[in-house]
Amino acid sequence: MFHQADLFDQIKHAPQAAAPRPIALPDLVERVSQASRRPRYVFLILNLIAKAAGENGSLGPYVRSEADQVPVRDWLCQALVPLAHRDCRRTAMIAAVRSELMAKADASENAGDLAQQQNEEIEARILRSGRTNVSRAVSDLVRAGLLHRHYQGYRVDHPNRGAQREAVYTIAADVRLALAGAC
Repeated sequence: MFHQADLFDQIKHAPQAAAPRPIALPDLVERVSQASRRPRYVFLILNLIAKAAGENGSLGPYVRSEADQVPVRDWLCQALVPLAHRDCRRTAMIAAVRSELMAKADASENAGDLAQQQNEEIEARILRSGRTNVSRAVSDLVRAGLLHRHYQGYRVDHPNRGAQREAVYTIAADVRLALAGAC
């Protein structure tokens, strides 16, 4: 005769799964360094997101700035602009913009207007490259499992960008605890 074991008896006697251990800050640094070629920059972005995130660990799609609300990537980019003032690539980009605009400028253009054009073009390029750098760093954090990214905006939340949607970053709970304990 065939005897089938009672399923509920097996569940009662099953060993308890160990609770996930909280992540320590050195483990967090190691995971970042394994996932990114620029771990310091990526860790700095993770820390900025953690400090500005709400109680649920999410930041975005907009962050309140001095004047108004800006997209989260732009806010992160603006926060990190001071890091690159002495960077040789930044200096070369500024020189290239100035030479391009000087070559296009007419003799009748005002020096003040030309300087304003140069500053606007430099800021636009800094923002464009900064947004790209932030996106790459966030992709490294997502790959490491430290951050979740989705897009929110016009119509519905969606896992893909487009259709006037902006990024929202959510830090994993154990990562938030590790960063909060580091302060």
